Amino acid sequence: MNYMRRVFLAGVLLLLPLAVTAGVIGWAVTFIYGFVGPGTFVGRFLTSIGLGFSSSSLVAYLIGILVVLAVVYALGLVAILVQERLQDALDRIMRRIPLVGTLYDLIRRFVSMVDQRDVDGLKSMSPVWCFFGGSDGAAVLALLPSREPVIVEGRNYLGILVPTAPVPIGGGLIHVPEDWVRPAEIGMDQLMSIYVSMGVTTPKGLAIAAQTKALPPTKSA
Repeated sequence: MNYMRRVFLAGVLLLLPLAVTAGVIGWAVTFIYGFVGPGTFVGRFLTSIGLGFSSSSLVAYLIGILVVLAVVYALGLVAILVQERLQDALDRIMRRIPLVGTLYDLIRRFVSMVDQRDVDGLKSMSPVWCFFGGSDGAAVLALLPSREPVIVEGRNYLGILVPTAPVPIGGGLIHVPEDWVRPAEIGMDQLMSIYVSMGVTTPKGLAIAAQTKALPPTKSA
């Protein structure tokens, strides 16, 4: 009986990463379809684009998708040529819009992090451990947007962003005492993988690496 239980458990552990991956992909496909499917506002817009080429709503929808993809590709070619100027202009416009500007800035930071060419973006937001309550408290893997502390009642605090799983482009911004924060010796790709997989793909040695080095001292505000 124990042997059969071990065999069954081995099978579950073998299939678990595949099941989680399939679940995340299925959720992403469902989310995208709910946003751009034929019955949505975006889907009807795509269909209206393609109706000039075909009377079939399905064919018109597919043509609309191809037209939009072609436009995005053309914009990509332009962006490569004038990337910095175009990006700066877009950033200035979007960040002036109330509420939308804040959301845009957050998403822009995440895009910069996963873009290996943006060295400044990778340096400005780094993976850290936050030990709530001190070194013996609960450990949370988070992002540190800035190493510059703020003064709260005479004490240095750092703002950390705790992502959500399995969609790490959102989360909560929390200011915690500076001595609660320690660097996590992992890359951004590993952090994103951990949250997307809901902890299933946690790298080996992560906890050991997180406690070996303190953050460099920062200047008081």
